[in-house]
Amino acid sequence: MSDELASELASDLRELAASGETPPPVSGAGIRLRAVRRRRRRRTAVTVSVAGACAAASLALLLALHLGDGGTRERPSPAASHTAPSRTPVAVGATVDLARRVLTAAGRDMPVSAGMPGRPTPTGRMTVVAKRDVRVVPALEVGPKDVYALKVPWVIELRAADGTTNFVGALSADQKAPGNYDVTDGWIGLRSADAQWLYGQLDLGAVVEIVEIGDTVSGPSEAAVDTVPPATGGTDARPSSGRQPAATAIPSR
Repeated sequence: MSDELASELASDLRELAASGETPPPVSGAGIRLRAVRRRRRRRTAVTVSVAGACAAASLALLLALHLGDGGTRERPSPAASHTAPSRTPVAVGATVDLARRVLTAAGRDMPVSAGMPGRPTPTGRMTVVAKRDVRVVPALEVGPKDVYALKVPWVIELRAADGTTNFVGALSADQKAPGNYDVTDGWIGLRSADAQWLYGQLDLGAVVEIVEIGDTVSGPSEAAVDTVPPATGGTDARPSSGRQPAATAIPSR
């Protein structure tokens, strides 16, 4: 090859090499910025990995402790968290023992006459709902045969939680009956002086406990009972004037 041809070929190669060279797409400052960003991403990834590992270790520890106690850890019972409403204790103001024919109030025993066979006296706890100076009741076998009704003084009206009603009053038509024999149609008869005393002793809302043969007499004490609100109409609940109303017999027609 001649020198001229070799020189031409070298010139062409230099031109080809020059044409193939391209400037770098990013400057030196840009390359350094990229390197800084890569280092930050690596640090963040390492931090996240360490935090995840710690969380996983904590969860594993809690599970191990829970499983280790065998599931025997005591938990409060749902029922124990709710306290049942307590019933308000109410003092029993008087107790009637039908077997002994005795009414007890404030430590005082008073003879009574109650319902005849076929007309028993209701038993249980009853509440004083009204007080009347006088109440007209059928005579039945109480009093003379020519009367059909009696005016009973010192009447204390009673009502039970189930709606049963009764009353206590003075059995002035037969003062020998209290404590000896039963002559009423279910109401509780007292001697006149005892009925007047009890009328002033028991207030509205007081509890009277009536028991029959075989029951245990608790006497005046405090017990949780369902009280009955006093009546608001048709009754005379005013304090007595102190005079004893007469037990007037109403003749039959």
